Amino acid sequence: MMCRTQALRRFFRLVGLGLLLFFSSSGAVQAMDYRSIGSERAILYDAPSLQAKRLFVAGKYYPVEIIVNLDQWAKVRDSVGDLAWVEKKHLKDTRMVVVTVARADIRQAADSNAPLVFQAERDVALELVEHGSTGWLKVRHRDGQTGFILATQVWGA
Repeated sequence: MMCRTQALRRFFRLVGLGLLLFFSSSGAVQAMDYRSIGSERAILYDAPSLQAKRLFVAGKYYPVEIIVNLDQWAKVRDSVGDLAWVEKKHLKDTRMVVVTVARADIRQAADSNAPLVFQAERDVALELVEHGSTGWLKVRHRDGQTGFILATQVWGA
C-alpha cells in the first residue's frame, strides 16, 4: 500500500511540474504589467468592443494592470480590483501608482525619519520613478516634486 501512495505522489508531482512548465512556456504565467491611461479620457467597457456596455471613464494618469492583451484591446484591473476593457490606443507605458491610504507622506529619502517633501491624498496618481529595495518607491508628482513613498501606501508598483 505504501508503494502505491508514493507512486501516486510522484505522479502528481510530475503532472504539476509538467503543467507549470507548460503554462510558463506558453506565456500564461507572466509578471504583472502595469500601464496608465495616456489620453485625457478613456472609456472602459465590459467587453472588447465599442458596442459593449460602457462601465466608466478613466482620466489621464489612471494606473491599470494589464490582464489580457488582444490586438487593439486590453483587459485591465484597477486599484479596487474592477476588471474592464480599454482600447490600447489610450494606454501609455509610463508607470503610475495611486495612493491607497488617507494621506501618504512623501519624503526626501527612503527613510521614515527623512524630511517631508509633500503629502498626497487617497487616489492621487504619482509617477513611479524607480523601485527601491527597502520597500520604498521613488515617485514624482505631476507638478514636479519628487520623493520617496512606502510601497504599502500605493497600488500599481
